[in-house]
Amino acid sequence: MHKTFSIPHGGGGPGVGSIGFKKHLKPFVPGHSVVPVDGRSNGAVSGSPYGNAGVLPIAYSYIKMSGKTGLLKTAQQAILNANYIATRLAGHYNVKYKSDNGRVAHEVILDCNNLKEQGISEEDIAKRLIDYGFHGPTMSWPVVGGLMIEPTESEDIIELDRFCEAMISIRQEIQDILDGKQDKKINLLKLAPFTLQHVTQEEWPYGFTRQQAAWPKPWLKEIGKVFPYVGRIDNVYGDRNLVCSCPPMSEFFTTEPGMTDDK
Repeated sequence: MHKTFSIPHGGGGPGVGSIGFKKHLKPFVPGHSVVPVDGRSNGAVSGSPYGNAGVLPIAYSYIKMSGKTGLLKTAQQAILNANYIATRLAGHYNVKYKSDNGRVAHEVILDCNNLKEQGISEEDIAKRLIDYGFHGPTMSWPVVGGLMIEPTESEDIIELDRFCEAMISIRQEIQDILDGKQDKKINLLKLAPFTLQHVTQEEWPYGFTRQQAAWPKPWLKEIGKVFPYVGRIDNVYGDRNLVCSCPPMSEFFTTEPGMTDDK
């Protein structure tokens, strides 16, 4: 559900689906003031007693339209897509949690901690992916300092190839930084993502071209480049400081090169 239809895990909480437990655990299962377990109401299993009912018709319709063979094919395709990505990226990134035969399940987990030790974080990779036309994958879960990629059954081979090419290209950009060909602080990853305002400014005082920044792959011009509205922001500051008003956006976002976490 959360992969195919972009619905959060559980569709809003455990209340959406059934929760099973064995009899010996019955005394320890929390209840709910509206729907108590075994006549008790000493706590809540989820924030809402009925869950998110709007999610359920989507699941039911998808299952009914797919049927038994369709659901099997969906699972097989999702696993195949994940293994395709894992195989293509294996020589460039550290792929975690592979079986004895080198296969993964429906997720590809990349451990970026070896790069993090050299100044390149998983967030840098995720931000740079925006310049290639992709939303960054899940960061730092289930591996701290890692990226979790879930292609689902819905991506075709063309899109999978674009993504793999983007990740391989980013790995080369990382290598250029590690080899000293790019500045350690002012580079394609640390300044990513690049806005239209940024790449069209009159001065360009960087050791890379505008083409490398905004159109690193030819197919970006073919499919249509979508620029983000803002450049790199301070995520930690935003998480820790609640803003209840809306002052000029310039106070929050910047395309200023070299922005650091302490700003």
